[in-house]
Amino acid sequence: MRIGLLQLNPVVGDLPGNASRVEAAYATAVAQGAELCLTPELALTGYPPRDMLLYPGFCQRAWDCAHELAKRLEAAHPRGPALVLGCPEPNTSDQGKALYNAALWCEGGTVRRSIRKSLLPTYDVFDEARYFEPGAPAEDSGILHYRGLRVAVTICEDLWNDKDYWPHRLYPVDPVEAAVAAGAQVLLNLSASPFSLRKQSLRQDMLSSIARRRGLPLAYCNQVGGNDELVFDGRSALYGPDGGLLARAKGFEENVLVAELGQPGPVADDDLSAPAETWRALVLGTRDYLRKCGFRRALLGLSGGIDSAVVAAIAVEALGADNVLGVLMPSPWSSQGSIDDSLELAKNLGMATRTLPIAPLMQGFDTALAESFALLAPGKGPDTTEENIQSRLRGNLLMALSNKTGALLLTTGNKSELAVGYCTIYGDMSGGFALISDLPKTQVYALARYINEQKGRVIPEAILTKAPSAELRPGQTDQDSLPPYEVLDAILALHVEEHKTPAEIIGAGFAPATVERVCRLVKGAEFKRRQAAPGIKVAWRSFGSGWRMPLACARLS
Repeated sequence: MRIGLLQLNPVVGDLPGNASRVEAAYATAVAQGAELCLTPELALTGYPPRDMLLYPGFCQRAWDCAHELAKRLEAAHPRGPALVLGCPEPNTSDQGKALYNAALWCEGGTVRRSIRKSLLPTYDVFDEARYFEPGAPAEDSGILHYRGLRVAVTICEDLWNDKDYWPHRLYPVDPVEAAVAAGAQVLLNLSASPFSLRKQSLRQDMLSSIARRRGLPLAYCNQVGGNDELVFDGRSALYGPDGGLLARAKGFEENVLVAELGQPGPVADDDLSAPAETWRALVLGTRDYLRKCGFRRALLGLSGGIDSAVVAAIAVEALGADNVLGVLMPSPWSSQGSIDDSLELAKNLGMATRTLPIAPLMQGFDTALAESFALLAPGKGPDTTEENIQSRLRGNLLMALSNKTGALLLTTGNKSELAVGYCTIYGDMSGGFALISDLPKTQVYALARYINEQKGRVIPEAILTKAPSAELRPGQTDQDSLPPYEVLDAILALHVEEHKTPAEIIGAGFAPATVERVCRLVKGAEFKRRQAAPGIKVAWRSFGSGWRMPLACARLS
């Protein structure tokens, strides 16, 4: 049997548009001889639809749209292959949540059957139990008889609970085990599995292990594209009963993969190195965020530093140089080197720039605040207050340009800064999208070097080699306020991503005073992160919807 994996990039909530995407991909698969087609999880609504699912009218329209789509497919392709379509299903019983996360078996112009997701994740960015009632694998093994085969349909998390693969399982049941016990001969999985670094190696190893241990072919269809903070990397695949990878769709782009069950098919090239994956994820996530939110253009502040250089390179790749504006806002403390580096970067990338000096605005603020400062804070000279004013002046200028031109302002802060609050709220944090906010500073440098390897040294060498500085006072560098980034990022990785307490991090060999200070800064900056622009999830653990730390609380020890 030839399986068609319809790896789609949906727009969340766009039911007619997503149905059209399914139709077009189905037609492509039929033309290539597909005998059974799969979409990703919740392909009709896009994943994750989040609180859109709380609107009964929207969910009913999705349900109606699925039935209409089944009719249209049969009319366009009489006696065509069945389609397994991801769609929310209304729960018509008198108990439980209002919906099921379902896979609809569409064949002969009708929805022949609904198979319901059993395992509903509630960790990290997932909150499916908020919306869905779980299916019961013991009662509904998801088996359908199709063209002489017993086909088992599962949905995303249903595959992620193999007792022989995971040392600690999150759920007491295994839908795959139930399906195999019911006589399944083929395993299908509709997924919306978001990207994070190193996840593809784990995912591929797990899918291979399931196919090999069960001795069954496995077809896995994943969503692709950026939806808010999440990027879905696609890489839909077919595995043989020996666990071998037989076919794989492209990563980070829409693709229709058609291949024969149990036979070698096309395997798209892939690069799993951290910089390559990060680059592709950030470009796709940026492009889709602007496109799906209705923006065509972006702007950002160019400081002459590594963060704004990397953001500019990503934006130009995602949107085209003609749609990106770089804004220089030098102060009396800005070095000529930073100005020159910014202009050289913009020239290399082919993007336009504007220069708006802020010295006159700084003087205006000094004059307006002088009397009040003298009265309310006598004897206090210039400090971080004046430094933050510079950052907020720049934020105001950038937001004014954004408002006037309709271009989305991209913020340029990295994860290291956001973690410890080395950023100015309503200043350099101003903007609509923080695309590198999940990259530690050391990873920003690694990505910059990768960009230069791939794009021909568009980031000037001086930006890569000079000491990072906010240039808010004479001679300032980041290390005046922070530990070396190699140390800081290592501590943050343990604390933020691996959930280690300060005591455990100290036990790993880090200086106690440094650890205590860093963890204190992380807690103190929580209020800033609550007000930060959304960014793209890259790490296993990110500051976003999956980060749920309290504000008014004691500090971890």
